[in-house]
Amino acid sequence: MTTPMQFGSWTFETPLVLAPMAGVSDRVFRAICMRHGASWAPSEMTSADLELRNTEQTRRRLDLRGEAGPRIVQIAGADCMAMADAAREAVDAGAECIDINMGCPAKRVCNRLAGSALLRDEALVEQILRAVVSAVTVPVTLKTRTGWSPAERNALRIARIAEDAGIALLTLHGRTRACAYQGDAEYDTIAAVKAAVSIPVIANGDITTPAKVRAVLAHTGADGVMIGRAAQGDPWLFNRVRHFLKTGQELPPPGLAEVRATMRDHVQALHAFYGQALGLRIARKHIGWYARWLPHGQSLRALFNAIDNAEAQLAFLDRDKQRQHGEAA
Repeated sequence: MTTPMQFGSWTFETPLVLAPMAGVSDRVFRAICMRHGASWAPSEMTSADLELRNTEQTRRRLDLRGEAGPRIVQIAGADCMAMADAAREAVDAGAECIDINMGCPAKRVCNRLAGSALLRDEALVEQILRAVVSAVTVPVTLKTRTGWSPAERNALRIARIAEDAGIALLTLHGRTRACAYQGDAEYDTIAAVKAAVSIPVIANGDITTPAKVRAVLAHTGADGVMIGRAAQGDPWLFNRVRHFLKTGQELPPPGLAEVRATMRDHVQALHAFYGQALGLRIARKHIGWYARWLPHGQSLRALFNAIDNAEAQLAFLDRDKQRQHGEAA
């Protein structure tokens, strides 16, 4: 168990953070994970490029109404002035913290020399960090990787640049850009970074179970962990981790009634947030992830994916809930 960590005006005991995942960690899913024990949940990545900022997608990602704090907007880009402008725009929209993405390995991001592509230009990294820190009065954090490739790991230098530039917290994924999400994450670099800087460090990469969280914290000395893909369809993971760190005991998985109730609430909230046409399409992938908990999950997923009407999606989930009651009778 780590000691309480100070981050801006907030204090956290072993931060458990939902990773920003494009197309997944929207305002709806962030709220669900926060209710189930996530300490904070940055927004999906928003581009600082002017041609991409004035889009419906960006406006939706900057919609922070009703969101629990700390409200964090993640931005990505390779131009100092554009990044500073994007940070100010996010603060005007209600952001209480800005997170800079220098970890995304996606080609569409790296081809714009943003995300993890920046790790090959340490001077530009420093310029961007200083520009964003100077542009806003809220804390600025950085999410990055261990380097461009296994032969070009420079996380230690990036971490020292970040600390000197005024970055308040660093999240480090234990893979290089070249590794993408392949192979196992390595935590030795995270441990070295944590030992080298005084700002809080969050460990990321292959954080999948309560036992894995405890092992990664012990190995790296990190202040907390960031959980990504393992939370898809499993927002309850955060509370299971928290309970395990406190007691050493595993909580049971969520019951069928809770899974079904969460599924319905999630789908209904997606319809409200995106509108019915887009919301019903986005709901399909989330139901596919939740379906792992149900004994008939594979057939439920196939039937749900065939529904092309938002109201029919909710009616289907209601019938499935009634089926559960019938099975229990």
